[in-house]
Amino acid sequence: MFTRMDQSTEKEWQHIYEEHLPHVANMPRRIISMLEQMKGLSLGFGTDQHHHALQTATMARRGGADDEMIVVSLVHDIGKVINVPNHGQICAEIIKPYVTDEAYHIVRTHQDFQGQHYYHYQGKARNLRDNYRNEPWFDKAVEFTDEWDQAAFDPNYSTDSLDSFIPLIETTFSSPASLVGR
Repeated sequence: MFTRMDQSTEKEWQHIYEEHLPHVANMPRRIISMLEQMKGLSLGFGTDQHHHALQTATMARRGGADDEMIVVSLVHDIGKVINVPNHGQICAEIIKPYVTDEAYHIVRTHQDFQGQHYYHYQGKARNLRDNYRNEPWFDKAVEFTDEWDQAAFDPNYSTDSLDSFIPLIETTFSSPASLVGR
C-alpha cells in the first residue's frame, strides 16, 4: 500500500474503492444513529431534538410533502450532534450526495429562514431569508421552515415513530450520486 497518493497505483485505488463500499452502504444506519443520539439533547427547548426531528417529519408527511422533503425534515438538525452553531451547514454537507440541490440549500440555509421568528430577541436581523428570495427553492424553504420546522416543539404532539421513517432513510441514503458528492 502506498504512503503518498502521488505514488499510488490503479490497483491500489481499486482496492480502496472496494473497501469503501461497505462503509458507503452503511450510511442509512449512521443517519439513524445520529437521530438516536439526539434523544435527551434538549438544548433548552421544551422537547429534545429527537422529538423535534420526528415532529417536523411527521408534520411534513401529514402536510403532503414529497418523500425528499419528509426525509430532509427528519434529518435537518442532525448536525447538532456535532456542533450547534453551524448545524445546518454540517447536515447539508452530510446529505449533499443523496439529495437534490434544492433540498441541500433548504437545509444549509434553514437557520437564516428561521431567524424570521426569533432573531429579533437576539438583536439580529430577522430578514436573512430575503437574501434567497430569487432562488428557485425559496418557497419550499419557507414552507419547510414556517409550516413544519419552527412549529415542531410540542412535547405532546403525537409523532410517527422513527421506525416508520426507516424505509425512507434507507432509500434516500443507500447510494450517493457519487463517492465524492456533486
